[in-house]
Amino acid sequence: MGDAWAIRQARIDELPRLTEIELDAFATLAEAIGGDREPHALPRSILQQSLDAGLLLVAADMADHPVGFLAAEEIDETLYVKELNVSTAWQRRGVGRGLMMSAFELAKSHGLSAVTLTTDRHVLFNAPFYASLGFVLTPTEALPRFLREKLDHEISVGMDPDRRVAMVLAL
Repeated sequence: MGDAWAIRQARIDELPRLTEIELDAFATLAEAIGGDREPHALPRSILQQSLDAGLLLVAADMADHPVGFLAAEEIDETLYVKELNVSTAWQRRGVGRGLMMSAFELAKSHGLSAVTLTTDRHVLFNAPFYASLGFVLTPTEALPRFLREKLDHEISVGMDPDRRVAMVLAL
């Protein structure tokens, strides 16, 4: 029963582990995108904001050790997914999908109208994965202002404008 896991709210003492998961998962993303980008992780303060808002979920193994996480924030009546990562040893086992499904329920319980995110257009476990959950690729001109600003920021810090997209799942 090594594949068993459960989703719950993160705890403050787990923030360092979440950074480890993000850095570990970055290797899979870097390989998919190509190139030799330096691994990076969300600043601890961003994780703390999601934790404080009750919007930091972890998938934990049977020993209650985090193996994946989803960090979000409420913006303009939507749940914006800031980060979703699963450690490489736990990828392709439904953990990311489970975290996203829990985020949908969280958004509904908060009375929000949609779940939103930005992602890579081409990487299979990015835009195609989110589309399989019901997210819709939204043209830039139809995006809420905050999502346009998030895309602009990502591009300004060096992300490829031809690859970055925003997606919306209406609830």
